[in-house]
Amino acid sequence: MGVYLSIVIPAFNEAESIEKLYKELREVIRLHGYDAEIVFIDDGSTDDTLESLRQIAAGDRTVKVISFKRNYGQTPALSAGIENACGGIIVTMDADLQNDPHDIPAMIALVEGGNDMVSGWRKPRRDGFLGRTLPSVVANWIIRIVTGVKLHDFGCTLKAYRSDVIKSIRLYGEMHRFIPVYAAGNGASIAEVRTHHRQRLYGKTHYGFIRTIKVLLDLFTVKFLADYSTRPIHLFGGSGFMFMLVSLFIGVAVLYEKFRLHVFAYRNPLLLLAVFLFLVGFELILIGLVAELIIRLYHGSLSNPVYTVKERINL
Repeated sequence: MGVYLSIVIPAFNEAESIEKLYKELREVIRLHGYDAEIVFIDDGSTDDTLESLRQIAAGDRTVKVISFKRNYGQTPALSAGIENACGGIIVTMDADLQNDPHDIPAMIALVEGGNDMVSGWRKPRRDGFLGRTLPSVVANWIIRIVTGVKLHDFGCTLKAYRSDVIKSIRLYGEMHRFIPVYAAGNGASIAEVRTHHRQRLYGKTHYGFIRTIKVLLDLFTVKFLADYSTRPIHLFGGSGFMFMLVSLFIGVAVLYEKFRLHVFAYRNPLLLLAVFLFLVGFELILIGLVAELIIRLYHGSLSNPVYTVKERINL
């Protein structure tokens, strides 16, 4: 049986934060009278996170817990929580208390107002400037330019979605921050709202400069999937055609030099360049055809989850 609101929270080694976060969420749910469930995903924690979640779930049947056998990362954890959420509106947030649960009602109001998705904008940031804030600002700027989705903070986990919108997006790798890009590609309306960002009180951050590099690398995949996931021949074939066209012009130049300037072809390095570019172009077209076949197999196949569940509570 469905509920109005599902709050999905991945947690990795957040034992000190879980109880306080749960109490804040219960207060928000009570004040606004939401028919809500809370879905925690223990992402293979090595501290007492799972034990804390067991105790909370034992006293509250609206709390659901999914525990992974090992640490898979935030994207698989969010995917598991979303798949098991029953709410018509799904809110995702971090478990480290840096997201403020009291921002949730404003986001839900925007969803009720007609938006398919509402993204949080952490302003001001309460993280170190050089280690996290500056790389995040640069990464967000690049993502806006490349994708055309005008959000300031793609990395903010605090987001609200219509259930049918988020459940239609398959998540894998570390692609959770690109959900707005996928949603926009599917025609979803997206709003952004400033949210409170709090200092981290417990534990340590799981992010750093290396994560920013990974995000920018993932951006290439997202751009390809957004623009060419159903027509890869347009990318590979178009590039191949351009290479072959250039090789044709170079070939004409080689013939001109042979018959007008009397330069022997076998002494002309442009001939090798023309042959090389022609072969590269031809191979790119073949790659595009193979990619077309793979895409059709992909869209026609059933997908298996990328995580393994150890324990389910209240599910």
